[in-house]
Amino acid sequence: MRNPVLIELTRGPLVESRHAGALAVVWADGSVLAAAGDIEVPIFPRSAVKPLQAIPFVESGAVDHFGFGAAEIALACGSHSGTPAHAALAGEMLQRAGLAPSALACGVQEPLDLGSARELIRSGAMPTALNHNCSGKHAGMLATAVHASEPVEGYWRPDHPVQLRIAGLLQDLAGCHLGAEVCGIDGCSVPNWAMPLSGLAHAFARLATGEALARSRALACRRIVEACMMRPDLVAGPGRLDTAVMSRLPRKVLIKTGAEGTYCGALPEYGLGFAIKIDDGAKRAAEAVVVALLSRFYAEVRDAGPPEVLLNWRELEVGRVRSTRPLQDTLSALPARTG
Repeated sequence: MRNPVLIELTRGPLVESRHAGALAVVWADGSVLAAAGDIEVPIFPRSAVKPLQAIPFVESGAVDHFGFGAAEIALACGSHSGTPAHAALAGEMLQRAGLAPSALACGVQEPLDLGSARELIRSGAMPTALNHNCSGKHAGMLATAVHASEPVEGYWRPDHPVQLRIAGLLQDLAGCHLGAEVCGIDGCSVPNWAMPLSGLAHAFARLATGEALARSRALACRRIVEACMMRPDLVAGPGRLDTAVMSRLPRKVLIKTGAEGTYCGALPEYGLGFAIKIDDGAKRAAEAVVVALLSRFYAEVRDAGPPEVLLNWRELEVGRVRSTRPLQDTLSALPARTG
């Protein structure tokens, strides 16, 4: 099945670029409300799945054992921008767990935040693993291993208890089998499991509602959703869509970006989850689909997203980013906006 074009970019009177992809919007009971493209083929969610990967961090008792709160949970769910505040919080998480930054297996990355990256250059300092956008997730995984008296060495490997626990949880929430045939390695070295968009959207709907979950898991999921909504600055960073949307719509939306044109999220008050994959991996197209989707529910989202009008360096309008008819038809099945 060929996925439809969801987003077009125009220049003058012509379409310059087209981005095909797929989208699933799913109720907490697993029924599909709206879909475009092939939502059953497995895709790698990349960092969009971090809120699900953080469930054992909370559910195991590691969060409470080390005295963590909403800030640490949000950072564990985030792809943060590597600012000094983000890096410092990741370092504090490790310190409370009795570990040094050298325990991180995510690798070294320059801050995603341009200002922070430039400040490092000006100061003559080098980035560290704490600046990596996944350092919060890794700190949470390490803290979970310490709390469970499991080895911290190799915590990132697919056969480590930390990763086996996450894989089992993903299978349960998404309702799909995860074997070696769908296991990839993420940019930060931990396993990333390919899942259908329908399963991912269902998992996020259950994350947001607790549908058919044991009480302890439902409570852990609620803490994760509330933490991300309370501290969207730690889920992403300044000028980024996740932070902007969740700040604009406090306690209404959970969204999480991933690499290669992926996005997942949930609307708790509607009991819905969603998952998006752009075939060519374009971030700009994934963000445009997210804004178009959420705008069906909350009008103010459009102002928080990337501009629809494309300007050149002289501020002249040169084109537009627009939803295609297939995307518009898919979104027409969604409930009318409330705000």
